[in-house]
This record gives sequence, structure tokens and C-alpha cells, in this order.
Amino acid sequence: MDFKNLTPKQLSLFTATILSIIVGFGMWLIHPDIVEVLVSTFIFLVLSYALILYTLQKFIYRKIKLIYKFIYQTKASKREETYYKYILPQKSIDEVRADVEKWAEQRMGEIDLLRANEAYRKEFLQNLAHEIKTPIFALQGYLELLQGGAAEDETMRERFLSKSEKNVDRLVNLANDIDIISKLESGEIPLNKEVFSIRNLVKEVIESLYIKATAKHIKCAIKNEDHFSYSVFADKERIRQVLINLIENGIKYGKEHGKVMIGIYNVDEATVLIEVSDDGMGIAEEHLSRVFERFYRTDRARNRQVGGSGLGLAICKHIVEAHNQSIHVRSKVDVGTTIGFTLPVGNKV
Repeated sequence: MDFKNLTPKQLSLFTATILSIIVGFGMWLIHPDIVEVLVSTFIFLVLSYALILYTLQKFIYRKIKLIYKFIYQTKASKREETYYKYILPQKSIDEVRADVEKWAEQRMGEIDLLRANEAYRKEFLQNLAHEIKTPIFALQGYLELLQGGAAEDETMRERFLSKSEKNVDRLVNLANDIDIISKLESGEIPLNKEVFSIRNLVKEVIESLYIKATAKHIKCAIKNEDHFSYSVFADKERIRQVLINLIENGIKYGKEHGKVMIGIYNVDEATVLIEVSDDGMGIAEEHLSRVFERFYRTDRARNRQVGGSGLGLAICKHIVEAHNQSIHVRSKVDVGTTIGFTLPVGNKV
């Protein structure tokens, strides 16, 4: 018998049996009549079993029932009341302990998650405040200079107005990106899926970023362009946005006279992998797990020199995940970065 996992009935029967044997043996010593001893011992066994079981269920499992109600923190349904009445009393104390330990582990996990979310929320609000304050303070400074007399100098006026316009654009872009990512997270932006050629879309995006790439003497091209590719089934305009963000990042952080290469691979009959690779500064390993977080910057000073809201990769992640697909990053400092994402296959083209 496993004494560690006795149910209340088994424990009651075991205890009553031991007591009955002791009492029966005592009665035999006093009055050695086998029939009377057996009858008396049996009656004592039944009565003691009932009393012990009642005591266990009334005083111990009643408390355990309260513990279970506290654990679940809900008003018991009919199913739960049945559980408390018929199934719970069949459990051993060790099984109840295991349930409570499991609940405690879950609660600790929830607490850890809440703490992580709280830390993330604080960091997000700090970053958001910083992103907003920077252009606002710059605008404030330019306006004060203009009010202080710089407006009378045409050259200075044009210079400060131009810088003010850039900071206004930065605020507008930041507000638009926040609006987009909020809608993506809440599912307010529906996906208009269609079958289209991913290779042709990549070509369109490369052409649209030609001026930015030329300014840094960076070559943007598709790997293995002569090979056939697959069409994909996705929201074309949202995927265009992903490609623009990724290729534009490759141009921003790529080195002068470098390359941004886009690879399109057939993973299997159901999935296409698109990878955007640059040969720029790269990302340190300790930052790789956080690059898709909102406002997370691996090098704040250098990132602000090239501009951007800090939400581009977060938007890409949400768009890709809205298609039930995945996005990943590989990088090495001074070697370059590759960001890839998958899409469901449409038809061969």
C-alpha cells in the first residue's frame, strides 16, 4: 500500500482496521469468546470507519474545498460543485498538495509576466516621451530664434524653417507609426489578401528607394533573379510596407558602396522565405532578441543620426504575424544583418 497517496476513505479504513484489531485483541484477552470478539470487532470497525471518515471530510476536506475555491477565484458552477462533492474527496493529500503547488507555480509565472510587462510599459513610455520631446524641443528652439530676430535674416530664416519642417515631419511620422502599430495590435486593420508575385513587388520597392540607395552608392538587387519564384497569398500593400522598412533599413545602416541583397526562397510547398541582407554595421548579439520591440535602439546616438521613429521593425513584426507567419533576424557586428520573414505560397509564376 502506498501510504503517501491514500484517499480519505482508504486512510479511514486503514486507521479503523488498526484500531479494531487492537480493540479485538483486548476483548479476547478479557473475554475469549471468538464469536463475540469477531462481532464486536466488526461493529467497532464499521463505526470507527464512519466516524473517522466523517471527521476527515468535515474538518479537513472542508478546508481543502475552501482552498480550491480560493485558487479558482470564481463562483462554483454545477460542474465544479460536483467536482467538490464527489471527485475532490477521492484525492489524496499529496494530490491536493500537487494541485496547490501547480497553482502556485502558475501564479508566480503570472507575477513574473506582470513584472516584465510593467518594466516594458515603463521603458516604452520613457522612450515615447523621449522621441516626442526631441523634435518638440528643437522646434521650440528654432521658433525662439526666429522670434528673437533671426527671421529678419533671409538665410537664417530659411535654414530654421527647413529644420522646423523636418522636425514636424518627424512628429507626423511618429504619430502615424504609433497609430498603425496600435491598430495592428488591436486587429483594427483588416488584411486584403490576394495572390501576387513577390519578386515583382520587391522590384517595385527597390525602384522606389533608388534615390536613397544611390545617395550612399549602395546597390540593391535580388539574388538569383533569373530563377523562377513563387507568388504569395498576402496583403500586398502591407507586405510592400514591410519590404520598404527592411530595405530602407539596409540602406540606412549599410556601408558606403555596399550592397543590399534580397533573397526569395522556396522553403516548402506551402511557404516562401524572403530575406533582406546588408553588409553594414551589424547588431551585437545581446540586442538581437529585442530588435522588434517598439522604440528599441541598439545604438541610440547613431540611430538618431539616420532618423526614423524606432517603430519600423515592430510594425514589420505585427504585419507578418497578422499573416500567421514568422520574422527573424541574424546579424554580426561589422559583417551585416539579415532579416527574413515567411509568407504562404500562392501559385508558381
